[in-house]
Amino acid sequence: MTDAPIIETGYENLNPVEEAVSQRRSVRAFLPDPVSEETIARILFLAGRAPSGTNMQPWKVEVVTGNARDALCADLVEAHHEGGHSGEYQYYPKEFFEPFKGRRRAVGWALYGLLDIKKGDFEKTKAQHARNFTFFDAPVGLIFTINRGLEIGSWLDFGMFMQNVMVLARSHGLETCPQAAFATFHKVIRNHVPIGEEDVVVAGMALGKADWSKIENTLITERVPLEDYVRFHRG
Repeated sequence: MTDAPIIETGYENLNPVEEAVSQRRSVRAFLPDPVSEETIARILFLAGRAPSGTNMQPWKVEVVTGNARDALCADLVEAHHEGGHSGEYQYYPKEFFEPFKGRRRAVGWALYGLLDIKKGDFEKTKAQHARNFTFFDAPVGLIFTINRGLEIGSWLDFGMFMQNVMVLARSHGLETCPQAAFATFHKVIRNHVPIGEEDVVVAGMALGKADWSKIENTLITERVPLEDYVRFHRG
């Protein structure tokens, strides 16, 4: 197994928190090594220290492993190939526009370039997308849900909780991949885990040890320079 490729930050002597955040990436190939339930519970418990408006703590998590994970994945892959499913909320804009359109295309073609998936090769594209629904072979799948009566502020809080999960996982030698794709198949997921109708499936997440020997895990996404999104106002 090779080591993880280093993400250059421009800063030297990163402290442990900086390292955990700056080296986080979406991993798309995992080893089958199991993760103990104790470790999963520890990560999720500590992630619950995320801030939330008036301490509402809107997050819920369904954890699937073993046979439960395998059965869910089999049905999700089948549903993906059948098509005709839709999510309960709009994640992306209905029409992409710049600069977001360009950034989306860049990461998509960077990944497909590594995997030798050519433009117009719909079968390979669909097969790669289907790997989402096996959690990219990770032994642990997380499904995140939120009460549908809550508003955008609680969804923002949920994002901070999910970020905590991803960073805390790295402190245990684990990696993750957050996956909005699962929201499309909320009906299939409900057949496997008891999610009430009052809740919306927000996303899934793969959790496990990264397989750094796989070419897709060499992808390092670009980040725009600080001056593109930060302005200092000095008195």
